[in-house]
Amino acid sequence: MSHPHYLITSISNSGSAPENSFRKLQNAAACPSAPYGEMFKLEVPSLMVGTLDSLMNLSDDLGKTDSIIESIVRKVEKSSMELAGKKATELTVGGVPSTRYIQQFAWDYAKYPNRRPLKELVSLISSGVSAIDEELKQLSNSYGDKQAALQDAKRKKGGNLTTVDLNDVLEEKVVKNLKIFDTEYLKTVFVAVSKSQVEVFENEIYVLGGELVGYGGPDWSGMPHGLGQPQNFGSQVDRHQKKGSPVVPGSLEKVMEDNDSVLYTVTVLKGMYEAGYYEGEEFVAGTKIDLLEAFSKILREKRYSVRENFTYDPSQQGKSAMKMEQLQVEVDNMRSGLTRWCKTHYGEAFVAWMHIKVIRVFVESVLRYGLPVDFTAVLYKVASGKEVMLVNALDKAFGETVKGDDDPDEEEYHDFVLIKFEP
Repeated sequence: MSHPHYLITSISNSGSAPENSFRKLQNAAACPSAPYGEMFKLEVPSLMVGTLDSLMNLSDDLGKTDSIIESIVRKVEKSSMELAGKKATELTVGGVPSTRYIQQFAWDYAKYPNRRPLKELVSLISSGVSAIDEELKQLSNSYGDKQAALQDAKRKKGGNLTTVDLNDVLEEKVVKNLKIFDTEYLKTVFVAVSKSQVEVFENEIYVLGGELVGYGGPDWSGMPHGLGQPQNFGSQVDRHQKKGSPVVPGSLEKVMEDNDSVLYTVTVLKGMYEAGYYEGEEFVAGTKIDLLEAFSKILREKRYSVRENFTYDPSQQGKSAMKMEQLQVEVDNMRSGLTRWCKTHYGEAFVAWMHIKVIRVFVESVLRYGLPVDFTAVLYKVASGKEVMLVNALDKAFGETVKGDDDPDEEEYHDFVLIKFEP
């Protein structure tokens, strides 16, 4: 959505009536002989000047503040456009289009008291807009999280056995015929395998994780008399002298299949305990190794999908669809709420932005033309493609442009205050 460009300009009254300055500005760039734009008078309130040092410091800070507030206005506008999509309508400021608000600008004395020190006034304006920015981040993050949850639910509902909620596809009579364990030592896991991998999976399942479990124990061949008696073998016992897979032999069962994949169950050892032992007089505590997690990692590395934390519950059948519908309602409500929020707070941020522009005009004018405060400010709505001609016309009427020769990126200097405004 394109917006008109504006130039804010001020010149010194030099002791004459403001009307004379207004006519000069109009004749320079907004009249039949110089039709470069439409001109509007810009009412700048009587603000507190303070010291010259404070004005110079504030002048440097105002440029940064202007850019920050502009970026926040753009963020709110972009968010609103993205939320509305094809139904997007132009955002307003106080119920009117932003162009009309700019062209009919009036200082909000109730919200921004003009007799407060300028630094405090700028801080008041910028803190209000920063609060809008922070709230937008929080709302956008919440909306994004809810959208992600909805997309995840849709993916699971429309996916294959690797992603779908198994409670929705498993029949109770099928589950009853399966041998499912969840004891202190054993756990049955569901594994979904792509049909292209089925043969490999079935051939290697009982040797997967062959380095995980230590089945070794004390060597009784050297002292058969101690067999069955309590002995202190300490660190001499190498549990990993004999290794193997945690998969229980013969536990693999095919559960069901769809067009893309096959679902199996397989029972594995949950963990392994390495017994403690004495080293001299000091006891070294035993440790427990989580075999289930290590084995699941090996399956994932083989691109087999472990349906972790799944427990069949027939009462949950169909609840994923209900959850998805609820998520859709929540996403729609959040979108509507965030859209309304953007419409309201766009106006607030834009009002703050315009007030910062006016403060910039005041500060630059006082620094340029000195005291007492005596200048006239106007707003040019630039005709399409005529910004350069408008600026050249102002230079011709009120001075010459000076640009540093050493630095091509150096900002142009004019004999009058000139601030660009591209809402």
